[in-house]
Amino acid sequence: MFPGMGNPKQMAGMLKQFGIKTEELEAEKVTIESKNKKIFIKNPKITVMHVQGQKVFTIMGESEEENSISEEDIKLVMEQSGATKKQAEETLKKHNGDIAEAITELKK
Repeated sequence: MFPGMGNPKQMAGMLKQFGIKTEELEAEKVTIESKNKKIFIKNPKITVMHVQGQKVFTIMGESEEENSISEEDIKLVMEQSGATKKQAEETLKKHNGDIAEAITELKK
């Protein structure tokens, strides 16, 4: 972030001079959910900065992504292929949400 400021205590001291309070937050896993996917961060190192009444979270760790499948896509695959909800969802995940490939596979 700042050159030559590898020591977290030095960094916290410098930020404090600017009125920015920092704290470490302990967590086992962080999950970020967007419309189309989930991102899981394992063994996260979380720093919370309090800046002008707002909290700024910095998260570092090992990330994994998982694509989310919408209910509309699952229903469409079920209707077109005659598959169960579980079959449709698993096949969509296998094909990274590609509806046409899921329907084609399930119709075989």
